[in-house]
Amino acid sequence: MIDRQGLADFLRRRREQLRPVDAGLPEGSRRRTPGLRREEVAMLAGVSVDHYTRLEQGRGSAPSAGVVLAIAQALHCDREQRDHLLRLGGHAPPPRRAGHHVRPGLIALGNRLTDLPVVILTDLGEVLWTNALGTALVGGVLGDTARDRNLVRRWFTDPSARLMPSDHWERISAAHVSDLRAAFTRRGGDAEVTALVDELEERSGEFARLWALHDVTQRQIDQKVFLHPEIGAIELRCEVLLTPDEDVSMHAFFPLEGTDAAQKLELLGVIGTQVLRDA
Repeated sequence: MIDRQGLADFLRRRREQLRPVDAGLPEGSRRRTPGLRREEVAMLAGVSVDHYTRLEQGRGSAPSAGVVLAIAQALHCDREQRDHLLRLGGHAPPPRRAGHHVRPGLIALGNRLTDLPVVILTDLGEVLWTNALGTALVGGVLGDTARDRNLVRRWFTDPSARLMPSDHWERISAAHVSDLRAAFTRRGGDAEVTALVDELEERSGEFARLWALHDVTQRQIDQKVFLHPEIGAIELRCEVLLTPDEDVSMHAFFPLEGTDAAQKLELLGVIGTQVLRDA
């Protein structure tokens, strides 16, 4: 639903913040107020002066998404401002995608967390990066291809990849599916997520049953028990840090309070370093 007053206020304030030179216009000599004139914004956006003026006055017909985007471009809005303007105009912003790109800052942060396993994944469950301790924790179930590095696909199609106690499987399966449903909705059912869902529905009856429940969530905290072949059960608390694009997330695993997980992670760090050196 359009927020007419909010839209009017944002347009007016944003227009007043711009200098003519920012929009490629001559400065002129008789400007009584700072910023661009309404007719200049309308010209740059390719809309009528009357239509734009009515929007700034909180009147007239609701603008189309195309008109809002054109005005956003004319006002040199960045992505956050563009999405805000779309919402004020009653339209959903386009889905954001990082495109499997991991920002260097995330990797730098992950490398600093030397005493915690860190895993960076796409919203479809593909592992993009791990720090050394993260590799020691989950590396045993990761393959070389993108398909084999997808933890959701491996969970539902390869029982050997379920390195957790069997009495946790139902909860973890449901959480994977509800996360994927949230990604499906956010992406608008694009080709990549649709292909994964279709494949899992065909290959896993468990997935098909849970998908039909239509549960939707996006986990930001969880508790997990990893069964390491040499160390045994490690009880961890997973904190999920979402990026602004929301299709890449960092998972940091903290030792669960009241358990021996901290000591086991310290041992895992030693074992993992030895394995990496032997390789």
